[in-house]
Amino acid sequence: MVSFEEIEEVYRKLDGKINPDEFKTMVEGKVAMMNGLCDSKTAAMLVVSEMGINETIKIRDMAPDKGNVVFIAKVLSVGDIREFSRDNDTTGRVVNLTLADDTGSIKAALWDEACDLVKIGDIKAGQSLKVKGYIKEGQRGLEVSVGRGGSIEHVDIDVAVNVKPVKISDIKPGINGLNIVARVIDTGTIKTFQRKDGTAGKVRNITVGDDTGKIKLTLWDSKAETPGFNAGDTVEIMNAYSRENTFSNQTELQLGSGGSIVKSNASVDYCEPLTPIADIEINSAYSVKGHVSGIDEIREFERPDGTKSRVSNIYISDETGRIKVALWGEHANLVNELDIGSEICIIDAYAKSGRNEEIELSAGARTGIQVIRK
Repeated sequence: MVSFEEIEEVYRKLDGKINPDEFKTMVEGKVAMMNGLCDSKTAAMLVVSEMGINETIKIRDMAPDKGNVVFIAKVLSVGDIREFSRDNDTTGRVVNLTLADDTGSIKAALWDEACDLVKIGDIKAGQSLKVKGYIKEGQRGLEVSVGRGGSIEHVDIDVAVNVKPVKISDIKPGINGLNIVARVIDTGTIKTFQRKDGTAGKVRNITVGDDTGKIKLTLWDSKAETPGFNAGDTVEIMNAYSRENTFSNQTELQLGSGGSIVKSNASVDYCEPLTPIADIEINSAYSVKGHVSGIDEIREFERPDGTKSRVSNIYISDETGRIKVALWGEHANLVNELDIGSEICIIDAYAKSGRNEEIELSAGARTGIQVIRK
C-alpha cells in the first residue's frame, strides 16, 4: 500500500485535477506495474508526467534562459486588447496581464486567439491561473509571451501574492511596476483628445496621498473611466510607472492598459501638508490655509483660441503674511460666496511671480478649493 503522505508533495502539482484517492490509486497501479522497481514517490512523478503536467516555477526564479515556463499566479490587472498590423499584412492582437504569486509579479502578453479569453470576460482580476508561456526580456523587464504554443487555464487555488506597496515619498522618476495603496484626494474629470493617428483617447488626472505625501496619477483610456471610487476612498494601484513632469518638475504616476486601480478596504492616513504664506516661493505648487482679506470682481477675457473664460482675484492671509490668489475658470465664481474674513483652504495652487515681482498663487484646473467658514 502507498502512503498518501509520501506522495502528497507530488500530488500538489496536479492543482486539484483529480482527487487524492484517485491519484493514490493510480500511483499504486504504477508501483505494481513496475514490479517494485521504483518507490511510491518516483511512481507518483511518473503518473504526473504521463498526465502531461509540467512542473511549475515561481516568478522570482524566472530568467530569460528558462525558455518555456509553467507557473500559477493571481491576475492583478487586465489590459485592453490592441490590434496591430504585421509585415505580412495580417492583423494581430495582444493584451497584457499583470500576474503575481508569493514571490513577485510579472507581465504576461497574450497573443491572437489567447486574447479571446479576455474578450469574453473569462479572465478577470482576482482569478488564479495556470500559465504556460515563453519567458523573455521585454522593454520593462521580464515578461511571459503566451501564443500558440502556450496555454492558460483556471485553477481553484487562492494564490497568495507578495506585492509590497511603496510609499509615495519613495517614488522617483523612471520606475516601472509600482504598487501603491493610497487615499483619493481629487477624482479629476475625464477629457478626450486626438492622437497623431487620428484615434480618440481619454485621460483623467486624479490625486492620491498616503501618510508620506501625495502624487498626481494620470489614468489613460479605459482606466480613465474606472468607476467605483470617490474622494476619500482608499484605492490599490497596481503596475503604475513614474516620470517627471518637465513643467512642474514634480514626479507623477501613469497608469495605462497594463495597470489597474481598484477600491480597497485598507486604512490609509493622509493629512494635507500646508505651507505658511511667508514660505511660498515661485515655480512650485502649494497648499495654504487662511482667511480672506481682499476680494476683487470677476473679469471675463478671451483666450488666444477665441474661447472666453473668467478670472477673479482674492487675497488670503495667515499669521505669517498675505498673498494674492488668481481664481481661473469656474473657480472665479467663488468670489460670490466669500466675504472678508471667510476661512478657506486652497490645495495645489501654483506660485509664480506677479506684478512688481510679488509672489502670487494661480488656482487653475488642478487646484482644489475648500471653503471652511463663509
